[in-house]
Amino acid sequence: MELRYLYVGSPDVGRAVAAWLRVPGAKARWRFRHFGADVAAIDVGSAPVVLLADHRPPGSILPIYAVDDLDSSLETLEEAGWSRDVGPMGTPEGLACVVRHDDGGTIALLKVERPNAMDSAYADGANAHAVRLAAAP
Repeated sequence: MELRYLYVGSPDVGRAVAAWLRVPGAKARWRFRHFGADVAAIDVGSAPVVLLADHRPPGSILPIYAVDDLDSSLETLEEAGWSRDVGPMGTPEGLACVVRHDDGGTIALLKVERPNAMDSAYADGANAHAVRLAAAP
């Protein structure tokens, strides 16, 4: 497992993007408004990428781990007391599940099958859902 994203809830993604771009070395990767959600990716210079999302509870942080085999990883975690909370569900990069431990911990597992899906979609100038981002000041 490799920590790929921190999924951070924010009620105002535009304001959150501006704040995160003040982190030294941070760069905007992409931002989309689609399916009733506003989500932006900020690269802070090393893994994980920060995903800012208005459909997540404000202030929440969900670690998303990339896994080679989603089913096997789920089975291993379920044997260790984790239970599936959501999924599998489709994401632009591949299938994902959210799992929860009875101690309250929650993580997501992602089988990355299309690693550049969001960057490619953002690079498509005709993508009507892309919100073009300015560089950090």
